[in-house]
Amino acid sequence: RSTAVDFYLAGQGIGVLTNAWAICGDYFSAASFLGVAAAVYASGLDGAWYATGFAAGFVPVLLFVAAPLRRFGEFSIPDFLGRRLASERVRLAAVVVVLVIIQVYLVPQAVASGLTWAVLVGWALPGLSASSTGVVVVTVVIAGLVTVGGMRGTTWTQAVQFVVLLAAALWLLALAVGEGFSYPAALQDLSAEPLQAVQGDGPGARVVEVPNVADPARPARFNEPGARYDALGQLALVSTLVLGTAGLPHILNRFFTSPTGRAARRTAAWVLGFAGVFYTVAVGLGVAARWLVLEAADDLPWLADITTDGILHVPEQAMLALGRVLAGQVGLGVVSLAALVAITSTIAGLLLASAASLGHDVYLRHVRPDATPVQAIRAGRVGVLATAVVSSALALLLGTDTLADRFPSVVAQMVTWAFAVAGSSLTPCVVLAIWWRDMTAPAALAAMAVGGTSSLGLIALGLLADAPSAGVGALLSTPTLLSGGLATASAVLVARATQPPAGRDDMWVRMHGTAADRRAERLARLTVEGL
Repeated sequence: RSTAVDFYLAGQGIGVLTNAWAICGDYFSAASFLGVAAAVYASGLDGAWYATGFAAGFVPVLLFVAAPLRRFGEFSIPDFLGRRLASERVRLAAVVVVLVIIQVYLVPQAVASGLTWAVLVGWALPGLSASSTGVVVVTVVIAGLVTVGGMRGTTWTQAVQFVVLLAAALWLLALAVGEGFSYPAALQDLSAEPLQAVQGDGPGARVVEVPNVADPARPARFNEPGARYDALGQLALVSTLVLGTAGLPHILNRFFTSPTGRAARRTAAWVLGFAGVFYTVAVGLGVAARWLVLEAADDLPWLADITTDGILHVPEQAMLALGRVLAGQVGLGVVSLAALVAITSTIAGLLLASAASLGHDVYLRHVRPDATPVQAIRAGRVGVLATAVVSSALALLLGTDTLADRFPSVVAQMVTWAFAVAGSSLTPCVVLAIWWRDMTAPAALAAMAVGGTSSLGLIALGLLADAPSAGVGALLSTPTLLSGGLATASAVLVARATQPPAGRDDMWVRMHGTAADRRAERLARLTVEGL
């Protein structure tokens, strides 16, 4: 019979390597597979900052979060914060923040599924475009699988999906090398002339030079910084991705499935290694796509429909076009399959995180505290379906057309906004709750309110003002340096003026004490209770 621990945490018995593969399958999203290569394709070195931030994001998770979080041992991040700070208000506020992050993260995954479906399948439901059909079909299928399989089924699915994804990326890189691709030579060749991009689509599309925001006196070049970000923009982007990883609910929840804190730390170390390999390959594929598609433009008639002067109209199609250039329809099929694998794996993890927050943290604790495990699981499944409906509707509403000329990769940028909200609201709360004895419930509420609202407000302001990704504008499109700093300062100030919860020393031992300390503390408590 299925229990809450089975459905939400896979019985807390997932092995280190399996969990690491599953986290990679969860984390290496559409932004990783399509977005990083697209960003590199469109803006060269500046696109590689996405890969740097995504890969380095597991450094703070490894050093500061994974092991103590698992030792504390709850169902979800709201559950952890609520118990650690002895506050139901904190738990409910964290649920709200988690659901916001999940929705912001789900939308670009759904958008990417539509783009991939349109290229691979092309079939459309009555009244919908091919891309809109892809959004609907992929979201419905994944929501159904998550609803039936829970965490255990999703874990094994994501582990296999990561292996498929990495194998496809390595296969594509091997084909590119076989066709004469050399990273240093291609980089030198692409950088001989100023960097160019396509404006518009269809017959009116034209090629223009990309301005250099770091040095306006010189044109942007593929192998130099400045095509998209200046120094502050680079720092703002990387810090947003690094800090945001430590606050992603669907990633942190996975460490609760490890059997021990030590296993959670080892899992994080494996993920960091896999991330380094995967993102190195992704950057190489972005360069290969820019070089090989340009070289093949005159020889392959089908490229005329999606390029102008050999440059793709939609950078997110870089990997798909590269696969078809190298291996025809087979290559297109393999890359499309890998893209859908990345998308579906991340969507599954996000939907499970929403199920844990809605089913366990809201329904079981506040709506029906006397609910049976079956009823709690059913509530989580309803949460999965509701979250899927909202995210697909937002994806259909937003699309990519209005943002296509604003960012090197629309999908990667939209995912960055989710990292910004997570890094500004949840990361300060989680890190302070783990490492600061004096953290309080009012401080956590202040951090989530200030970090969440300021990050969303700055992102909206940047979009409305059409702010560049340089100078002060960088703090609008990737605001974690500012909004996360405000959240942390708010938490520290409020904590100084309020009382920490009772039992904080016991909580500290639970998260950080040695195994002997925890056994002694447990024995002492049992002895006192026995008296």
